[in-house]
Amino acid sequence: MYKEQDVDIIVIGAGHAGCEAALAAARLGFETILFTINLDTIAQLSCNPAIGGLAKGHLVREIDALGGEMAKITDRSGIQFRMLNLSKGPAVWSLRAQADRALYRTFMKQVLEEQPRLQVKQAMVERIEVQDGCISGVVTSLGVFYGARAVIVTTGTFLKGLMHIGMESFQAGRAGEFPSINLSDSLKSIGFQLGRLKTGTPPRIDAKSIDFGRLAPQHGDEPPVPFSYSTERITNPQLPCYITYTNQKTHDIIRG
Repeated sequence: MYKEQDVDIIVIGAGHAGCEAALAAARLGFETILFTINLDTIAQLSCNPAIGGLAKGHLVREIDALGGEMAKITDRSGIQFRMLNLSKGPAVWSLRAQADRALYRTFMKQVLEEQPRLQVKQAMVERIEVQDGCISGVVTSLGVFYGARAVIVTTGTFLKGLMHIGMESFQAGRAGEFPSINLSDSLKSIGFQLGRLKTGTPPRIDAKSIDFGRLAPQHGDEPPVPFSYSTERITNPQLPCYITYTNQKTHDIIRG
């Protein structure tokens, strides 16, 4: 095993939580390393490109109030903004944005790379090292040890990731990406109890195959309301969404 360097904090996984954790640590003055399996999928909007909504809109703004980056990146990459539930009282109003996935991950990667005290490394962390009951660092798949006083695990769906497509099942973190098998075993050996949560994602449809004339366009608010308190106005061109519905034939196919 080869020792590379010592830092204060290591973050494993560069999704939403990992990016915010790494930025927060570095901005507080801690030398930080953020590990990701693929530098090109940092902050990937995997399930869908929507930010906010009834369950999450307040959380995005809380992160912004605490100095986080998610709201700012959403404002830079958003292509539609809508305040939901305007027909009801202000207590249930909630902002939702549709983001350009490529722009979102590009902007977030840029912020991470320009942040002082933060290194972003492409490597698969396979083991968390413990000495005398305390975290001492991590080991990558190449056998390289990085020392740290604290390790933050933000691996999302990658821990022993299992994908189901129809009747087929296979190991993966996301479609076409490696799962993190050994890190799961390492956490279990330390004493963590592992469980499994399920997430789902809709199929992607080629826009060229859709007859948009049969769908109802849904336009965003004008002017669009930003997520971040520091954003003065949204400058991206805004695009409509399109509404469609399932029917009995759809349900028959699913049940079949």
